[in-house]
Amino acid sequence: MEIPLDFETLKVIWWALLGVLLMGFALTDGYDLGVASLLPFVARTDAERRLVVNSIGPMWEGHQVWFILGGGAIFAAWPLVYAVSFSGFYIAMFVVLAALILRPVGFKYRSKLESPRWRSNWDWALFVGGAVPALIFGVAVGNAILGVPFRLDDTMRMTYEGGLITGFLGLLRPFALLAGLVSVAMLVTHGAAWLSIKLEKGIVRDRAIRIGAIAALATLALFALGGIYLYFGVDGYRIVGGIDPGALPNPLRKDAEIVPGAWFANYAQHPWALLAPLLGLAGAAVAFVGFRNRTALAMVGSSLSVAGIILSVGASMFPFILPSSIDPGSSLTVWDSSSSHFTLFFMLLMAVLFIPIIFFYTAWVYKVLWGRVTTAEATGANGEHAY
Repeated sequence: MEIPLDFETLKVIWWALLGVLLMGFALTDGYDLGVASLLPFVARTDAERRLVVNSIGPMWEGHQVWFILGGGAIFAAWPLVYAVSFSGFYIAMFVVLAALILRPVGFKYRSKLESPRWRSNWDWALFVGGAVPALIFGVAVGNAILGVPFRLDDTMRMTYEGGLITGFLGLLRPFALLAGLVSVAMLVTHGAAWLSIKLEKGIVRDRAIRIGAIAALATLALFALGGIYLYFGVDGYRIVGGIDPGALPNPLRKDAEIVPGAWFANYAQHPWALLAPLLGLAGAAVAFVGFRNRTALAMVGSSLSVAGIILSVGASMFPFILPSSIDPGSSLTVWDSSSSHFTLFFMLLMAVLFIPIIFFYTAWVYKVLWGRVTTAEATGANGEHAY
């Protein structure tokens, strides 16, 4: 079968599609995580907590499709990346999954009993299910930028330096923790923006707006600090030879090295790429203005900030996906860690078919469920089902 797209083009397309899926997850399920992280701080009574939970209750489950698609895309399009990252981040991934499991259980069980203590416990479970993934996702991205201690042998077997516990503790490096704080601040801003447009006017919405303004400033400051730290304190990676973008995948064919400031080389070669970090910073500033003026501009700004921050990671690291800190030549890149030519093309056909369906279905769900959540609806005073 003659494939109409060359191998190199398909690799770039799937790298871009992976970014789209990650942004789709962060923009939709991201505000769910942010709202859950805000739950103990914006809602103090059971009625207030039910108001907050009902703002995301009908939609959070559908947002998981982006998480599943992202994981599936990594598994099918970048199998080596999937194998190395899930092995190296095993404990971290387990903690994330355990936290995410608390979410469906929390939504389903919090109102099964009238006991205040019962409901409070499940509300804290929802908080953990939001805050922990938000933090660890950022820490994982920070470690990907720093490089992961793995190497590949001649048979492509991966060896990860460090045991399960020591390897997990080794992920908690200063820059990675800073990236985790950026992630938390970004998603809390996004969650607060969602509450500002979804909740009826009242004390809960007012608290969300106040916290959202602080989180927007924190996102702006932490993201800027992360850029400065990256420039002066983190060495990047550079390919120095042996790479053929159209060749069959084999990470061991290339030569790579660790070079100070290498993560900023793409910006020097392609100045338009600076639009990504500028979008992240400007979006956070726009969100702050939106919160101050109590307008939907906060949601627009937080969405732009999320997109800009994720795009900044891709723009800085390309073509690296997962660099190796102990053997740069084993680093995984867009060019040498993908699936076969036919696999990428077949997956692209499926993506062209199904991703638009997901977009249209999601838009339809938002249209049907649009409108502010009221206390009467959330508490079931009018007879509606409530969480």
